[in-house]
Amino acid sequence: MAHVLGFVARYGQPLVFAWVLADQGGLPIPAIPLLLVAGALIAAGRLSVFAVVPLAVAGCLAADLIWYGFGWARGHRVLGIMCRITLEPDSCVRRVEDLFMAQRLRSLVFAKFLPGLNPLAAALSGVVKTPLGRFLAADAGGALVWVGTWTGLGYAFSDLIEQIAAMASRLGAISGVILVGALGVYISVRFVLRRRFMRKLRAARISAVDLKARLDANQPTVIVDLRTPVDVKDSPYVIPGALRISPEELERRAEEIPRNTEIVLYCT
Repeated sequence: MAHVLGFVARYGQPLVFAWVLADQGGLPIPAIPLLLVAGALIAAGRLSVFAVVPLAVAGCLAADLIWYGFGWARGHRVLGIMCRITLEPDSCVRRVEDLFMAQRLRSLVFAKFLPGLNPLAAALSGVVKTPLGRFLAADAGGALVWVGTWTGLGYAFSDLIEQIAAMASRLGAISGVILVGALGVYISVRFVLRRRFMRKLRAARISAVDLKARLDANQPTVIVDLRTPVDVKDSPYVIPGALRISPEELERRAEEIPRNTEIVLYCT
């Protein structure tokens, strides 16, 4: 681990930018340990806070601007694409939409502290056509809070981090194997859970063609449109006869959904 600290001290500036860019861009490469180490190295005088923090914030902004641009250009479809490639299940989009509707641009701060959700929040800002200036101001503030929190903790607990580094150094190569193994286990578990979720979801789905055939045959069917206001704004089309209930109103209006017929839920 000591050689890792030396490597970060030597290449800290470009490393922090690239690592944060990858992390905030959606890759399963956690940047928090690196920021903690960077904070400890700042406390030891081996890195400059005036170089590390701006570069980390720049990495955040670069990643978020990419997804913001995709969201602006592709609309809500980009969220579906992201949910197919992320390790999180489809519910990740709904969680971010709920957070965004409740907090608006403040969600750019909260999402940075929630693994895997930051790219979705940035893309959603583009989907709803948030003005670029407002987006940059809110995102830069959120990035500064996120970077400052973790580097600040690394600075405050630099002695503890150095002790952990010394302990890992005594373990030698085993510590690296443990870190790589832990990351591999995390990715594997998330992948398996996602595959299991998707199998269950496919079993409960009905295609648009089958639904139309069912409606044409006058088979009793109730369609509940559960799209969020963001979804409706991006695609203001409604299936004929669908009952429009936003997710926030579902519990209050649950009695409006008949229980003695086939129910089809439509959410995107």
